[in-house]
Amino acid sequence: MTVQWSGRTPGLLLSLDRESGEQLRAQVERQVREAIRSGRLRVGERLPSSRELALGLGVSRGLVQECYAQLQAEGYLVTRVGAATRVAAGAHTPPAPAPPSGTGPGLLADFRWGVPDLGTFPLDDWLWALREAGRAMPTAALDYGDPRGSSVLREVLAGYARRVRAAAADPERMVVCSGYAQGLGLTLRALARAGVRTVAYEDPGSPATVSAAAASAGLAAVPVPVDAHGVDVRALAATDARAVVLTPAHQWPTGVVLSPGRRRELIAWAVRRDAYVVEDDYDAEFRYDREPVGAVQGLAADRVVSIGTVSKSLAPALRIGWLLCPPALAEDIVEHKRLSDRGSPTLDQLALARLIESGRFDRHLRRMRTTYAARRTALLDALAEHAPGVEVSGLAAGFHAVAHLDGAAEEGAVIAAARERSVGLYGMSPCRSTGATAPPRLVLGFGNVGERAIRAGVAAVGDCWWDGEAAHLSRGAAPPSRSV
Repeated sequence: MTVQWSGRTPGLLLSLDRESGEQLRAQVERQVREAIRSGRLRVGERLPSSRELALGLGVSRGLVQECYAQLQAEGYLVTRVGAATRVAAGAHTPPAPAPPSGTGPGLLADFRWGVPDLGTFPLDDWLWALREAGRAMPTAALDYGDPRGSSVLREVLAGYARRVRAAAADPERMVVCSGYAQGLGLTLRALARAGVRTVAYEDPGSPATVSAAAASAGLAAVPVPVDAHGVDVRALAATDARAVVLTPAHQWPTGVVLSPGRRRELIAWAVRRDAYVVEDDYDAEFRYDREPVGAVQGLAADRVVSIGTVSKSLAPALRIGWLLCPPALAEDIVEHKRLSDRGSPTLDQLALARLIESGRFDRHLRRMRTTYAARRTALLDALAEHAPGVEVSGLAAGFHAVAHLDGAAEEGAVIAAARERSVGLYGMSPCRSTGATAPPRLVLGFGNVGERAIRAGVAAVGDCWWDGEAAHLSRGAAPPSRSV
C-alpha cells in the first residue's frame, strides 16, 4: 500500500510504500533529499513540523524527528527549537570543492575530507555578532582602511593566538586575508621578492595547492618526505629550498605531530639556511588524545609565517584567515595584500572579533569537539565491527582518519566498489607528489557526516576494504573470513 501526502510546503509530495522492503525512515529521508536536490524544495523553504508530517504519513513522530536530525547532520536542513525546520543554505550543491576523485549525488555516506559540519554553523551567533558589530561600527570604518585588516580584529586574534596557540603574535605584524589560499599566495610572493627560488612541501601533503601557488609566485616546488615524527629535516636540508610549507600541529594527511626534536632541527635549518617556515596551523582547534601543541611560530617569530583560518572552526564560506608575519616579510606581505584586493571585508572582521570576545566562539568550539569526538568513536566502532583488520591512524586531532588497506588492495578498485554502494571514499594518492596509489590508503573525512551515516556507510562497504575489485565482481557475496 502506498500512502501519499502533500503538506503545506508547496511542491512537497512524499510516498511511502510499505510493501517495498525499504525502511520507512529511509524512504522519507531519500525523498526529502531528492526534493531538495531537484529544487522542488528551495533554500529557506519551510518543511512540515514533525507532528504534522507524521500524522499525514501515518508514522510515528519519533521516526520523522530522526529523519530531520539525519538530514540536518548531512547539511540539508536547519532546525532550531521553537522555529520551523527549513532547507539549509548551500543544500542544493556540494558545500566545498570535492577532492580529485569527485563526489556523486545520492550517497549513503560521503567521507569527503576537509569539510567541517556545515549544519552546525552557529548562524544565530553569527547574525548576532554582525548586528552588534554593525551597531558599534564608526562611519570611518566604511572606508578602505588598513590593508592589514581591522585593528580591532587583529588585536583580538593576536590575543587569541597567544592564549590558545602560544604564538608570539603582534597585531602590528598581522595581516587579515581571505582564507588559507590567499595567505599562502601572499607569503610566497613576498618570499620570491626576498630572493627565495625554491619552496619545499610535505610528501604526502598538498602538492597541487602548494605547486600552483609556487608557480604563480615564480618559485619551484619540491617534495620532502614525512615520517612518524613529521617532516624529514635532513631531506629538507638536502634540497636547495629556502622555504618550506608545513602542517606541524596535525600533519595533512597522515595526522602525525611534528616532534619536539624535529621542531628544533627545523628552526636550526631555517637559521642556518636563512630560510623561512610557512606554518599552516591546520586542525589545531580539535584535539582528543593529546594535549594541544603550540605553534612553531612561537619558537622563532622571525623565521615563521603562521597562517590561521576559521574554515575548519566555523565554515570555509566565511573566507577569513590571518597571517603572523616575520618582521623581514611583513611590509611586502602587506603591500601584496593591498595590491590584491585593498583589504578584506570590514564588517565580517568586526563580527568575528565580537564573536570571539563574547565567548561564543569558544563555546562553539567546545560543542564541536564533543560532536567530532563522538563521530570519531562511531567511525572506530564501525570499522572494528565491519573491517576489523584495517589499521587506522591520524585520529589524535581534526576530523579525518587514515585507513591502511591490505597490500593486495587497490585504492581505485576499493573506491569504485564503494561508489557502487553509494558510499564516497577517497584515496591518499592525490596527496602524494607522484600520485602513487601504493601503499593503498584511504583518507576518511567525518566532519560533515553524521554518526548514523558513518555507521551505515562503513557497514555498506565492509567487504570492499579487503579487495575492492573482488567486491565489485561479487557484489552481495559474503566477505572472506580472513582479516585485513
